[in-house]
Amino acid sequence: MMLYFFKNKIKKITPKKIWDGLHWGVALAAAVKNKFPSREMVVIGVTGTNGKSTVVQMAHDIFSAFGLNVASASTVRFRIKNEAVDNKLKMTMPGRFQLQNFLRRAADEGCQYVILEVTSEGLKQHRAAFINFDAAVFTNLRPEHIESHGSFENYREAKARLFKKFKVKKNGSKRISVLNLDDPSVYYYANFPAEEKIGYGLLRENGRDNIKKYYIPEDIKFSASGVEFNLEGEKYVSTLLGDFNLYNILAAVALARAFGIPHEVIKKALHAFKGAPGRLEVVQKEPFLVVVDYAHTPDALESVYRVARSFWAKNGSKLIAVLGATGGGRDKWKRPQMGAIAEKFCDEIILTDEDPYTEDPEKIIRDVSLGIKEKKFKKILDRRLAIREALRLAKKGDVVLMTGKGGEKTMMTRFGPIPWDEKAVVLEELGKLKGK
Repeated sequence: MMLYFFKNKIKKITPKKIWDGLHWGVALAAAVKNKFPSREMVVIGVTGTNGKSTVVQMAHDIFSAFGLNVASASTVRFRIKNEAVDNKLKMTMPGRFQLQNFLRRAADEGCQYVILEVTSEGLKQHRAAFINFDAAVFTNLRPEHIESHGSFENYREAKARLFKKFKVKKNGSKRISVLNLDDPSVYYYANFPAEEKIGYGLLRENGRDNIKKYYIPEDIKFSASGVEFNLEGEKYVSTLLGDFNLYNILAAVALARAFGIPHEVIKKALHAFKGAPGRLEVVQKEPFLVVVDYAHTPDALESVYRVARSFWAKNGSKLIAVLGATGGGRDKWKRPQMGAIAEKFCDEIILTDEDPYTEDPEKIIRDVSLGIKEKKFKKILDRRLAIREALRLAKKGDVVLMTGKGGEKTMMTRFGPIPWDEKAVVLEELGKLKGK
């Protein structure tokens, strides 16, 4: 923990150019040590603000179902073929040596494809340096990490570094871009060179310009059981909820089709896919529903609450929210917005700790509370106690929804990371409640 504290102090006093050069040098050393493993596989990067982990997980399952040897790395887990290990690093993209070591192991175990969740911070810090990408998937772009990047435009440009990293390999593999046609930033990313540009979306009226191939579903039916739609004459059925998950599905479908995977294989894999851990994950169904989710941006939070209101918390049932916000100077602007969104959708609101980093947790909670104008809310700093109170308040038919942590395995405090498993904590507290 002391090492974590001093590391942050050193970062604050060291010029950014020095850190940038150091990161690049470490990335080069890691690639050299591992003999540039990305050159031996087809590498796919998935970037955007929301949906990345889900798309990576779905794509991995689809490619595997087609009989391909595939590896993947995301916020949720690291996978090589059928072996999976939880990501406990509190980093979507691991450090440069860790990532190159992972790629080397994947290559040595015969993986033909590797699918990586790629973040703006990871690109900015050269964690993806010396990785040759063959394809890039763009999910969406919403304001995030603005303090770190300086502006939304800089954040957008940081994501673009993925599309600039395309390399034509010796095997002559095509550079492929898979782009969300309904996102306002789509044409910014569509301007970067690629032999094949593929779009997906829900809005038929969007212009196509230089995106010649696209996937637009028809006959869409949302329900509490999931979503059904038709695509290229094929009927798709998924248990995932909400239009945001339909976008994730379409991204995975478009990517799979770009690599020649037939609809029949894709349909079966997606029907079997039950969601990424910690993404609208149902922990208990009766007598009241308990759900954990990773939503940590205003638009993601609103999407999750809309699903809860549309399919679960109906006919007088209450929606009980356990809500926090990330500290460490990250996106302070969004805190009141998230409080306002909770007030709009939820009947009971409990504000609590999430990942304070070096910030005062009490101040973070106060910032979130500024968005709550009329409804009463509770402040319970200890997240376990907040969860306990939410479960105590719940009655038959109610919905308890914890956001911000999802499937993460650590919580970041001023003293460094501490173990935290939201689902495990919820199950423990439910056991105590039932034992009374």
